[in-house]
Amino acid sequence: MDISNAFLHRDLDEEVFMVLPPGFQSDRPNQVCKLTRSLYGLKQASRQWNAKLTSALLSVGFRQSNADPSLFTRDSNDKFIALLVYVNDILVASGNMTLIQGLKDMLNTAFKIKDLGVVSYFLGIEAKLSSDGLNLCQRKYALEILSDAGFLECKLARTPMVPGSVLTRGVGTPLEDPGCYRRLVGRLLYLTATRPDIAYVVHHLSQFVSSHTDVHMVAAHRVLRYIKGSPGQGLFYPAATTLSLKVFSDSDWASCPETRRSITGFCIFLGASLISWRSKKQPIVSRSSSEAEYRALATTACELQWLHTLLHDLHVLMSGPAIVFCNNKSAIAISENFVFHERTKHIEIDCHVVRERVAQGLIKLLSVSSLNQIADGLTKPLSAPLFHGFVSKLGVQDLHNPTYRGGGVLEE
Repeated sequence: MDISNAFLHRDLDEEVFMVLPPGFQSDRPNQVCKLTRSLYGLKQASRQWNAKLTSALLSVGFRQSNADPSLFTRDSNDKFIALLVYVNDILVASGNMTLIQGLKDMLNTAFKIKDLGVVSYFLGIEAKLSSDGLNLCQRKYALEILSDAGFLECKLARTPMVPGSVLTRGVGTPLEDPGCYRRLVGRLLYLTATRPDIAYVVHHLSQFVSSHTDVHMVAAHRVLRYIKGSPGQGLFYPAATTLSLKVFSDSDWASCPETRRSITGFCIFLGASLISWRSKKQPIVSRSSSEAEYRALATTACELQWLHTLLHDLHVLMSGPAIVFCNNKSAIAISENFVFHERTKHIEIDCHVVRERVAQGLIKLLSVSSLNQIADGLTKPLSAPLFHGFVSKLGVQDLHNPTYRGGGVLEE
């Protein structure tokens, strides 16, 4: 659903004055208008609208999620309905169409809404619902990026980044138009909402938005040549799956040549569905690979804690602890050993959240070989065979195969 003129529905809590609008004639000088309603362009407008909508939903029995304030749920007599808000765009989900229709009538009475039917396109994300499950992709958005950059007819690349390559500052010639690199990286960042396969390289490229050169632009163009091979690739959520959390956590120790910081990577599956992933540089330097892996586990544990709260608000109850796979046995030993010793004295207290979550039964740590570590592709550029194995395990799907404008020549 979409709410028309959302920002005009809320009264102001404070006095706001504005200059006379263009074309308004007055005989008295220095006159201003006092606003009695919210108006587009006001700094308060979005917050006032959110307060208005929240108040309307809470008044009819909805509960605002503590994990995500944009999520509202209502459960009565085993009838559950969930509502997700982004400014004036609303997604509603329920197994009972009567509840959805009742919500539409209520919102249409309080505000004027547009009923857009079954979700097919939302915030640039295409949704395809079938009996097998839900597919999310950003094909139209990806093709717009390729078209604006002039890469619709480019040669294809098998991987988004050259294996073993390392980008640094100060190498290459500064660009004449620095804004073009920033715009491209910004658009690629939004594309990672349904493309976890490019999460690492886009994270790496975003570190150079303030000091980029032609070398960084060439690396960004390789991402476009990779996307050209499968612009419709996206996430697939099967309808038949188990409601258990399976997690892969990994770290690439001291991989940044300038700061010697490590990269954290994790991916979280609900059954066979990938629901959360991250590729991010750690805030401080780790003294060993075990410490780097332990910090990655701490970040993963915090994400799992948030997901448990969110799933609880959605009335999804976990039957057991989340299974966390880590390929560093030393980090697992630190997490399960409650005795401080020389190897852990220098590690900050907040990292030991992993021990607490293990003791609480929220997570269970298991060792996995590096070959089967799915999160490895979120910490470093992989060779083509390893990268395609990584992508195949993410649960992605391309509904628009064959690729746009046919195939192309693959380059290493």
